[in-house]
Amino acid sequence: MPISDNVVNYAVKLSASTRPNEEAGNEYVKKWVEWGAGPRASQCLVLGAKAKALLDGRPTPTIEDIQSLAPDILRHRILPNFNAEAEGIKIDDIIDHLIKNIEV
Repeated sequence: MPISDNVVNYAVKLSASTRPNEEAGNEYVKKWVEWGAGPRASQCLVLGAKAKALLDGRPTPTIEDIQSLAPDILRHRILPNFNAEAEGIKIDDIIDHLIKNIEV
């Protein structure tokens, strides 16, 4: 199934944005995340989006497909740090923040 470059780039950017040690990292992530998602998370986001589009009868996945699958795919790949746990910041809060703040 074909997928546009901007959808793939979004999946890669979303996955990379979970890593606190990235040079262009998100300050929110640096504050609350100990360990982020690896490169395979991007692959899972793309493959999941393709499957979702196929099941919905669409010819190609969209960024919205990536966003809808992101919590389920990224949840077990992100490790919040001690500060996040102490402040009650959950993994889903971090993922929601990233989805809302990553440029499309």
